[in-house]
Amino acid sequence: MADRQTATGTSKTIRAAGAVVWRRSPYDGSVEIALIHRPRYDDYSHPKGKVKPGEPFAQAALREVREETGLECVLGPALPSSHYLVAGRPKEVRYWAAQAVSGSFVPNREVDRLVWLPPSEARRRLTYDRDRPLVDELMRALGTLGNIT
Repeated sequence: MADRQTATGTSKTIRAAGAVVWRRSPYDGSVEIALIHRPRYDDYSHPKGKVKPGEPFAQAALREVREETGLECVLGPALPSSHYLVAGRPKEVRYWAAQAVSGSFVPNREVDRLVWLPPSEARRRLTYDRDRPLVDELMRALGTLGNIT
């Protein structure tokens, strides 16, 4: 989706980046996915946020995950981007698979909860339909990389 001025005077596409954050369960080694709860919207989603001017999308994804979750991650393969409207403006969110390697969550003004869930439960808990296929894409990517049994 190209950045452009619309006929109604709204400005360019909102550029954002995020990740589908995963880890191995400390209990049984299965894949768990991190979802965040934002009290402002009362929703569950993948961590994401706006890209700063001149900031590469991948760098923004890591920064946003760190800011919203307290987790340091290693980016894996790119996942499909999402395109939707926010208050009449087009928004593009680029996503990556991201393995959590360190850090811990501390509730903050923007995100009050982080939950680790099995993929099937993560799909059910996500608020927005557009976020659910990202769970499937993560699992496909992990299978391709040989990271799941």
